[in-house]
Amino acid sequence: MGVGREVAISLDGVRDKNMMQLKKINTAIFPVRYNDKYYTDAIASGDFTRLAYYSDICVGSIACRIEKKESGAVRVYIMTLGVLAPYRGLGTGTKLLNHVLDLCAKQNVTDIYLHVHTINEEAINFYKKFGFEVTDKISNYYTNITPPDCFVLTKVITQTKKQTA
Repeated sequence: MGVGREVAISLDGVRDKNMMQLKKINTAIFPVRYNDKYYTDAIASGDFTRLAYYSDICVGSIACRIEKKESGAVRVYIMTLGVLAPYRGLGTGTKLLNHVLDLCAKQNVTDIYLHVHTINEEAINFYKKFGFEVTDKISNYYTNITPPDCFVLTKVITQTKKQTA
């Protein structure tokens, strides 16, 4: 990349017709395989799940699940956020996460959270830049990776004030 060159990253929704791109991205990035419920939840979340494209090449994704608390409050769980290694550092992950955070602020979401492998310092630091905090540690969360523990990172969402005419 040249110095000062603007990189165009575009986002698109996930639908049945491009679901395979999400599956391929997940296979390339993550050490676990996701079941059908993951993909059903990803599609059901609507705008909260996005694919990222660099020059028409799918290079990353964010997939979320919408959860309703007993109180009726809505929270968002980030199931996955990943960018292919050669395309990291171009702002793709930031664009994906900001998209979801903006939606949360506009749609009455109380908080957003995710699980991160305890040794994934790059991801932990990335989320902390956006105001996420480590709120818990779960032992033996993962079954096929070592160590099997994860942190829960959470961000409380400040609602955007609706403009009145």
